[in-house]
Amino acid sequence: MRALTGGVFGTSSATDDFTDLRRLAEDIGTRSFDERIGHRDLPDRFDQTAWRHLEDAGLTRLTSDPESGGSPTELALVLRALARHAVTVPLAETDVLAGWLAAAAGVEVPAAGPLALAIGNLGAPAAIGVPYAADAEAVVFALHDGERLRVAVAAPADLVIARGHNLGGEPRDTVAVDLPDAAFVTVDAAAELDRRGAWARCVQGLGALDAAVEYSVAHTREREQFGRPLSAFQAVQHTLASMAGEVERARAAAELAVAAAAEYGFDSTQTDYAVTVAKVVLGRAVPTVVTAAHQLHGAIGVTIEHRLWLATMRARGWVDEFGDTATHARKLGRLALAAARDGDPWDVVVGGR
Repeated sequence: MRALTGGVFGTSSATDDFTDLRRLAEDIGTRSFDERIGHRDLPDRFDQTAWRHLEDAGLTRLTSDPESGGSPTELALVLRALARHAVTVPLAETDVLAGWLAAAAGVEVPAAGPLALAIGNLGAPAAIGVPYAADAEAVVFALHDGERLRVAVAAPADLVIARGHNLGGEPRDTVAVDLPDAAFVTVDAAAELDRRGAWARCVQGLGALDAAVEYSVAHTREREQFGRPLSAFQAVQHTLASMAGEVERARAAAELAVAAAAEYGFDSTQTDYAVTVAKVVLGRAVPTVVTAAHQLHGAIGVTIEHRLWLATMRARGWVDEFGDTATHARKLGRLALAAARDGDPWDVVVGGR
């Protein structure tokens, strides 16, 4: 159920340079989802099999390894597909976050295996909500020290880690920060790290919203009430149409962010603007789509056995990571006010300058 078919996330039957990659990512995602039906729990387990498939295909270091020849566009395609199928792997953390930050700081990380990124504040005893820390080959610490980051790498076996999970069951651990000062390198990368994280969560959120709409369409076609499928009722049709509209707005914003990162890089003002827009749009779309999806499914959609919660709750969790909607909306407002003061605000609206 897609109103738009163009762009890197489109579903047009026409082939392009990414057709094979789309198929590969969808295949890995579908296999992972099917194999874990009936075996999900809280917290959900790191999918080692799916990770092995991703590594064998050369998809785990697309942007952080110069030899891979990958781009943000290719990473976005894989991230969205994995999120759509609720594959529990730290691809974003390994590639566009921890892998990149380690390279920027000049610290060495394992060449293979998943990486975790522990974001915290200098002097704090622990980093909270660290994705996949207990499952990683290495944990990259990024401790805020004013506008700068203090970066270090440690093996999980050398750390005190308490397992946890987010709303969607993904591992979100607490990691004690107990490393000597000599282990840290200082880099000026705080803003870009947040931008990269927000970018990744927008792409993943789009995948989850796509799944929520697809599940809702299928459910309303299969479920009958008063002798008719739910999809035959006008109120249900209006709800589905509204959900589709919200997701297509989110898709357009995510497309903008992906295109900007691919053309200008993550350290550019163009990408900063595009990611800010995407964060605001996704942040406003997620509550609407999630609420509608659960209204259409009824009580069954909130059970751990049903697939819907994997999409809706992960979307809910992702939307607030690396800055919530209100934070990015205020930033977008400041950009518009600055443009109005210094020139033409339409430069921001049309061109993101």
